[in-house]
Parts: sequence; C-alpha cells; structure tokens
Amino acid sequence: MPVLRRVNWLKVRRWSAAAGLAFGALAFCAQLKVRHDYQSLPPLSQLADLPLSTVVLDREDRLLRAFTSADDKWRLPVDLDAIDPLYFKMLLAFEDKRFHEHGGFDLWAIIRSGLQSLRHGRIVSGGSTLTMQVARLLDERPTKSLARKYEQLLGAVRLENRFSKEDILRLYVLRAPFGGNLEGLRAASLTWFGKEPGRLTPAEAALLVALPQSPEGRRPDRFPDRALQARNRVLGVAARSGVVSAEEAASAAAEPLRARRHAMPLVAPHESRQARLDAPEKQVHRLTIDRDLQSGLETLARRKAAVMPRSVSLAMLVADHETGEILASVGAPDLLDDTRAGHIDMTRAIRSPGSTLKPFIYGLAFEEGIGLPESFIVDKATDIAGYQPTNFDQSYQGTVTLREALQLSLNTPAVKLLEAVGPARLIARLRRAGVRPVMEKGIAPGLAISLGGLGLSLRDLTQVYAALARGGTPVALSVCRMDCAEPDAVSAAAPVLSEKASWLVADILSGLPQPLGAQTIPVAYKTGTAYGYRDAWAIGFDGRHVVAVWSGRPDGTPVPGETGASVAVPILFEAFQVLGPTRIRLPSAPPDALEALNRDIPAPLRYARLPQRHRSARATDQLRIAYPPDGAELDLGVSNGAAGAGQAQPLVVKFKGGVGPFSYLVNGKPFGQRQGDRQLVWKPDTSGFADVTIVDAKGRSAGITVYLR
Repeated sequence: MPVLRRVNWLKVRRWSAAAGLAFGALAFCAQLKVRHDYQSLPPLSQLADLPLSTVVLDREDRLLRAFTSADDKWRLPVDLDAIDPLYFKMLLAFEDKRFHEHGGFDLWAIIRSGLQSLRHGRIVSGGSTLTMQVARLLDERPTKSLARKYEQLLGAVRLENRFSKEDILRLYVLRAPFGGNLEGLRAASLTWFGKEPGRLTPAEAALLVALPQSPEGRRPDRFPDRALQARNRVLGVAARSGVVSAEEAASAAAEPLRARRHAMPLVAPHESRQARLDAPEKQVHRLTIDRDLQSGLETLARRKAAVMPRSVSLAMLVADHETGEILASVGAPDLLDDTRAGHIDMTRAIRSPGSTLKPFIYGLAFEEGIGLPESFIVDKATDIAGYQPTNFDQSYQGTVTLREALQLSLNTPAVKLLEAVGPARLIARLRRAGVRPVMEKGIAPGLAISLGGLGLSLRDLTQVYAALARGGTPVALSVCRMDCAEPDAVSAAAPVLSEKASWLVADILSGLPQPLGAQTIPVAYKTGTAYGYRDAWAIGFDGRHVVAVWSGRPDGTPVPGETGASVAVPILFEAFQVLGPTRIRLPSAPPDALEALNRDIPAPLRYARLPQRHRSARATDQLRIAYPPDGAELDLGVSNGAAGAGQAQPLVVKFKGGVGPFSYLVNGKPFGQRQGDRQLVWKPDTSGFADVTIVDAKGRSAGITVYLR
C-alpha cells in the first residue's frame, strides 16, 4: 500500500510538472502573441491629427460661427475646463467608475460582465472602459467580434501608455458620437440645448452621457421616448453613486426632454467666412467682433429689411476709432436671402460714395485758409470748364455760410471748394487714411469726385471717418484679434486733416438734427446719395465709435426715392442705440479752432477765397433737365389699364440750356409737342419706369429715367 501511494504521487508530480511547463509555454507564446499584436497595431492618432471644425470666436472667445471638419463632422474644439464638471462625474459614474485606477481595461468589470451574461443569457452590462471606447472611436471599425474586442483592449492599453488621463478624456469629448454628423460634447450641447457645455443642468448632463451609447437610436429629435428613458437611467446611477441627490435626480427625471434641434451659431457670417478665406490653415480665428453688438445689429438689419423692397439690401459697420477694432460688421440682412444677394458682403463692395466726401473738402478748405465755417459762399448755377453741377433738389440757396453749405450738403459750393483745394489733394488725403479710391483708369481725378465720382467701400468710408473722429490721425481698421496678417499701413506722421480742420468739420456735422430726439451729446454725421438713387449712405461718430450704414441694391439698379437722409440716417441712429444709450463726447476744441470760431472773420475771409475761373451758366450753354431729377419716383395716380388713364396727373419735365427748336422722345418714341417750349407735358397711361430724352438743334441731348406710380 505505501508503495502504491508513492507511485501515484510521482505520477501527479510528473503530470503537474508537465502541465506547468505546458502552461508556461502557452503563457510565453501568448505573451509573444500579445506583444506582436500590440506592436502591429496601426499608428496611433495624435490629438493634433484629429480633424476638427474651424471655429470663429469674438473678442471674448464666444463662438460666432463654426464650419464642419474636413470629414464633414460638427466636431468643435473644446477644453476640459470649459465643460461642466457635473458631466464628467456622471460620465465616470455611469461608464467607468475606476477610470483613474486602471491601465486601459478593468479586469473586474470584464469578469462581472461575463458572469452576468452567463447568468441571464444575454449581455446585461458592458465591460468596456472609457479608454476602450476611445480606442474604438479612433479606430472607426466595427467591434462586434471577439477579435475586434481584443484589438480594442490592446488599443486601450497603448492609449494609457501614450496619453494622460486628461488627454484620453479630451479625446472622448471630441469623438463621442451624438447622432447624425455630430461628434463631440460641444457640438452636441450647442445642437440639442442651444448653449455651450460650460453650465449644464443634471438632466442635460445625463442626456449627454446617455446618447453616445446609441447615438442614432436615441436621437432626441427622432426617438424622444428612448432618449428620455436612457437619460433617466443615467440619473438613477448618478443618484446611487452620490453624484447628485435623490431629490435632484427625481426633479431632473421629471423634466420634459428637449427634442428640438438648434442650428449652429451663425453670427457675423460674412466676416467669419472672410477670416477663413484669409487664413484657411488656422483652426481657430479670433476676431474683434462683439457678439452681443453684432447680434443686435443683425436683428436691426433684418427688421429694417423686412419693410424694404425685396431687392434692396443694407450693410452696417461699427468700429472703435481709438483702437481701430471693428466691433460689428453686417454685410447683408440675411446671408441666405438670394433676393437681396445676401451672400455678397456689401461692407467690401465698391460703390459711389455720393456726398460723403464733402466734409473732407471743407476740411481741406479750412486747413488751406480758403475759408472759415462762417465765411460766405454763393450757391448758384455754376460752370467750371464745362462742368455744371446742380443741387440735389435742382434749387439754389444763394449766399450761405460754409457751415450751412455743408449741413445742407449743397453741391455747387462743394465743387467750388474742391476746385480751390484741388481734386488730387483730396485723393492724396484719402490715401493717407489707408484707403485706395477706385477711379477710371488713365483719367485724372476731376471735380466730379466731390459728388461721388469715384469708388469706395463702406469699410473705406468708415476708416476715413475714423481718422476725422481722431482729429485727423489715421488708423487702420482690423477685425482680426490674434495671429493676424499685417493690415495696410497708415502713417501717423501724415494726418488726413489737421486737428483744427478736423474739429471744425466735426463741430459742423454735430450740429445736424438728431433724429431720435434731443441728445445730451450729439453725433456728428453725414449723409450721401449716389447718382440715380443707387446708394444711400450715412456715417456718424462720437468720441469713441464710428458707425457707417449703406443701403441699395447689390446689382446697382436705382432705387427711386431712396436717399441717405430718408433711409440710412434712421438706421444709423438706431445702430448707435444698440451700442448703448450713452454717447461719448467728441474731443475738446484745440486752441486755434476756438480762436477761429470766437474772433471776427477777417475781411479777406468774409467770403471764401475761390478761383475766379468759374462763371454762371447761361441758358444757351449745356442742355440739362432741371426737373424731375434722374431716378425720381413720382406719384401721379397712374394705374395700369385704360380705366385709370384719364385720372392720372401729367408728368411735367422742365429743362434748361440748349438751343431751340427741341425734339422730345418718350420711351424711345417721338413725342409731338410744340418745339419751342422749355417743358414737356406728358400724361402717362401706365405705371413703371419711363425714359424721357430732349434733343436740341445742335444735336445735344439730356435724358432721365423716372418711376411713375
């Protein structure tokens, strides 16, 4: 018997040794296999390699606009400290309680998941850690098979070896799916809640934890019941884990589900688009735009556009003339409005500035000693080397002061003063401001530039007026806040106007009526209307801000009756109200400006000192139509059809100059009227546009296009 026991024991020892050797060999082979598989994993994506959405931020790093990533995902960059800590507490409580302890996989969670699956005959809980989920998200391949689960586990270990826990969390909040092309927590919060994830309610945080488990099956906008149930399960786990109290969880579970999908922010769309075009390699663009001010002006633009003709657009620009920062830029009332060509940024479009350059003509006259604000000038019909400007209303005021002439925006005095100072000098001063006026190639600047005979953009005019508001010192306007290309240089050593001349002009412009009633501190402003009612302008400034407004049709078609005073000025003053009810006082007068205002006008400056080359126009000179002005809109009571033709009032067209007898064309057809008359009387039979042309005996012609209604 003892011998038998010894023999059995020896067999056991031999078998045990053999089994141990076999197990060791298997373990060694398994280790080699795991090491080989680990080393054979595809290259690990780096944080910097992840394609993210390009974002445009305002002056306080608030989101203005986002663009989808290179792979067409809404995947917005986000820092961990910009996410409500409650979300991370709920996430770890529900998905990975031992996230900060394990090295990529949680052995106890895997064993628990396997035992529960055996007991219930189905998968009850998963054993994946957050790190394993990140490995799956980065790999972007299905994980249904055991082989894929094995690779996912190896990937998780590698992530833990390469990245910190914070980096892994950052990868998760960037890549977690939330339905459709939404990836990442920030995009999900903006889409489902319409807000940044910095402050989340328990109900919101729980929903964001639940959605990545089944992003399509739990989409709140498609399957609200499933989303609600999943959210409440997360709240239950959070309560049992002590993340929130039972009362907080119950209250959050009673909240209705927010199932509405919010659009991504689209504030300052034109500037955001331009920023991306200017620097396509940048992922984050930081602008000087103030989001609140920008949103307020966009709302104002949409409200004003709603009562305008469908084809008429408008644009606005607000800048801090002390710093040169552009605070708001509205290129169109609605980027997606095709009827108004909303995709065109009208702050950059080149247009005729109308009368908006007159203040600089007067400033040059003050600077050159040609006159003072109270010097007289005669407003009458004028011929300067064949150029015969007329006032907007075709009437003349006679003898007026330069102050009155500028405030009334009279044309003939401005042309006379420009002749005195020289058109080339005005162009040179505009260039000192850092703008480049567009003129006909090969043609020297002439007197017509005083009335808008050149091209400038709304941004150009804002920059020129910013220099005027700064006492003549130019400033380069910019919308880029960080890592910007250098703006066009302006020389502070070469002022646009002298400090004295700038203050005198601002003093005159601040004496204009303030449309919104009495202002304790007035705004200095100027209007402009381009030839043919194609552009309506208003630019104003106080001691800190300059605001510019344009209105018209982007295609350049006339808008009869639309003037800077009637359309742009009301918008200008409402824009100042959006800036705030308190205005900042204009700078105090320099000593030499006060002296010029307070002392008696010297005899040589009692009248502005003008060249003696111009003369009054005679009736036999240039043929021109005195009334109505070109582009006018006239209400004659015309109705379409014969029934109303007899009730319409006649159109009376008056003209001056030329040599009789005269011939008349209405809408291209000869009109039989006494040829000696200096007026045409025609009764239209239909509303709409009408062309009237007058031809004198020498073949000279003058024509207008008016709109009749």
